[in-house]
Amino acid sequence: MGRKVRELQDDAAIDMTPMLDIVFIMLIFFIVTTVFVKQAGIDVNKPEGITATKFKNANIFIAVTEDGAVWIDRREISLEAVRPNVEKLLLEQPTDAVYIEADVKAKHGVVIKVMDQVKQAGVDKVAIAVRS
Repeated sequence: MGRKVRELQDDAAIDMTPMLDIVFIMLIFFIVTTVFVKQAGIDVNKPEGITATKFKNANIFIAVTEDGAVWIDRREISLEAVRPNVEKLLLEQPTDAVYIEADVKAKHGVVIKVMDQVKQAGVDKVAIAVRS
């Protein structure tokens, strides 16, 4: 009588494909739902404020330095270029508010011109950022 000889099988392997699918789906989900904030790109000495309120949807920041330089999206721009840059950023990520980070020693006239450019770009809520 013949005896059946069992062949030794290789170690059992776990199929990693479903786990990789889940990881990639989660990665896509987090990339799509991430909010990208457009920072000004320079730190300024903001004035202090006690009654400051925060806008939830503000993700565009414009900095005005004490020497009158205007920074948006980590680069220095001219006053005339504020409106086109804000319009471009609004197309990328719509928002209803823009923060202006003006230095304590920034000239009032420059800040007003920046505010005018932002309003001409179609943003009604313009806020001045303060230290609290």
